Amino acid sequence: MEDGQIIQLFFERSERAIREPERKYGGLCRSIAGKILNDREDAEECVNDALLAVWNAIPPNRPDMLQPYLCRIVRNLSLKKYHSNTAQKRNRQYDVLLEELSDCLDSGRSVEEEILARELAEELNAFLKALDSRDRILFVQRYWYCLSIPEIAENLRMTRNAVRVRLHRLRERLKRYLGQKEAYGRESEKNGTPAECRKGRQERRADEHQGTGSGGQRH
Repeated sequence: MEDGQIIQLFFERSERAIREPERKYGGLCRSIAGKILNDREDAEECVNDALLAVWNAIPPNRPDMLQPYLCRIVRNLSLKKYHSNTAQKRNRQYDVLLEELSDCLDSGRSVEEEILARELAEELNAFLKALDSRDRILFVQRYWYCLSIPEIAENLRMTRNAVRVRLHRLRERLKRYLGQKEAYGRESEKNGTPAECRKGRQERRADEHQGTGSGGQRH
């Protein structure tokens, strides 16, 4: 069943609205939750909670694509569960991913706090849009879907060493990119008040949004 048809089931409040996305994306959702939590019961709970959250959100929301919409909810719920777990239950596999990205973030805040920061999220989205399709897929599979090196290598038909090297180069690019943005931000703060800087950032975002809507094309 196509995503548009499933979304229509939610608007109709059909009982199939829960069953169809679970049937189509349940495996992917459990994989995302499982790699973050490393606990089958916790992962299953997050997937069920995500499906209920989608039921409560649609309507009024009408996402263009159901898969990223559902996966984002699963991931956010899994991260909340991850933080609520005791230190003894922390998932080493997910900690490795956080450690990989920590070198890209020049800040005293934790990686989790940085990822949840709105401005950093916007910068990450801009960074991803600047990548070619293959690098974008590789980065997202590693740091969004939490896939292992062997899984990515199989999906993209690359050697494991090639995946490791490419990810390292992408992290270096991200580090340089964020460093340039931070330097630009510090220079802006010197030339204006914080309120003026915030206003300038908002105006730039509005201009970028209008430019995308009028002549640009999103990928």
